[in-house]
Amino acid sequence: MSYLDNIFFAILLAIGIGYFTINVKKILRNIKLGKDVNRFDNSSERWKNMAIIALGQSKMVKKPIMGFLHIIVYVGFIVINLEVLEIIIDGIFGTHRIFSFLGSFYSFLIGTFEILALLVLVSVIIFWARRNIIKLKRFVSSDLKGWPKSDANYILYFEVVLMSLFLLMNAADFWLQQAGVSHYTQAGAFPVSHFLSPIFNGMSESAVMMLERTFWWLHISGILVFLNYLYYSKHLHILLAFPNTYFADLNPKGQFDNLESVTNEVKLMMDPNADPFAAQPVDENAVPSKFGASDVQDLNWVQLLNAYTCTECGRCTSACPANQTGKKLSPRKIMMDTRDRLEEVGRNIDKNKGVFIPDNISLLNNYITTEELWACTSCNACVEECPVNISPLSIIMDMRRFLVMEQSAAPQSLNAMMTNIENNGAPWQYNQQDRLNWKNE
Repeated sequence: MSYLDNIFFAILLAIGIGYFTINVKKILRNIKLGKDVNRFDNSSERWKNMAIIALGQSKMVKKPIMGFLHIIVYVGFIVINLEVLEIIIDGIFGTHRIFSFLGSFYSFLIGTFEILALLVLVSVIIFWARRNIIKLKRFVSSDLKGWPKSDANYILYFEVVLMSLFLLMNAADFWLQQAGVSHYTQAGAFPVSHFLSPIFNGMSESAVMMLERTFWWLHISGILVFLNYLYYSKHLHILLAFPNTYFADLNPKGQFDNLESVTNEVKLMMDPNADPFAAQPVDENAVPSKFGASDVQDLNWVQLLNAYTCTECGRCTSACPANQTGKKLSPRKIMMDTRDRLEEVGRNIDKNKGVFIPDNISLLNNYITTEELWACTSCNACVEECPVNISPLSIIMDMRRFLVMEQSAAPQSLNAMMTNIENNGAPWQYNQQDRLNWKNE
């Protein structure tokens, strides 16, 4: 019978990891739909960013209390799941606490796991209260209704269940160890769960053994379910925060890239030795490049990685001056819309056997309105606030570029400014000869 348990566990593990692998491949495929951009330079600075921001949580602690609680959950989630390695080995080979030979170090590990599990439970309850009882503004805004709000709560529920199962599993194990039941050798320290073990008093040994196995199976099954839930959840950032901070833009905030085609034209105009009428090599099969972006395929792959990494925490939106003054713009919504559209494009490709069939839908207008785009002041507050170095502004500017250069759809005030620059060399409607009249006043 034990062999059947081992076989069933191996099948469950293979299904869980296999499905997760399939979803990871979909994410990578979707990210690669973006345009190429070189983010492999200056590796030392990039490793430093990843270590400080993703691993060190440096931006989270700008809000000290919540930052500290987030670090507890983050460290707890990572460290406690080290025990998954032991669970996997035990499940495949039918052993029990295979690493118990580590002795006092094993006791230290289990004790650390339990204390972290308790701290995670406390932190998660506080997080849940902030969302559902206190109802902080950034957690109840209009762009976080429906699935995003439910998703945030589901993650908290998952963590409560997983930590509770872990502690109950250990409590039952501790009770069985104290009872001297064979197969449950004395191993580990249980500073938290030993307070729970009295709930099994009065039960038979077989009943407690059944409960311990039930908690064990539910715990590992829950971990595998949660692993695959990440694909559908904002919690995907626990994996993608690392590559996202590594590939983040290292240029100073406010420095925008120039389109290569436009730069070449300007150089041609400014070079006195260049012949503008000289024949240029032309690829007849090449598709003319688009100025700016109207859909996710026009964005670069780092921007698409940003969309998948977004934690939907709303720090960007709460810091946005346009949003604070009642404008429709929400940087968080920009990232959520980009991810939703990218997922829609991915489903289109899956449905059509690897080929995208135009669906008469685009990120611009169908998801993000021009009103949102032009409300942005390009102040970089959203970029500064993001705990994982996401840049909603880069997407906004690329979509604005499309509106101006492809559709000539800039607001009237902006068109007037550009006309003045063209005619007068300045944004103001004054003749160049009158530009210094102010000095006579």
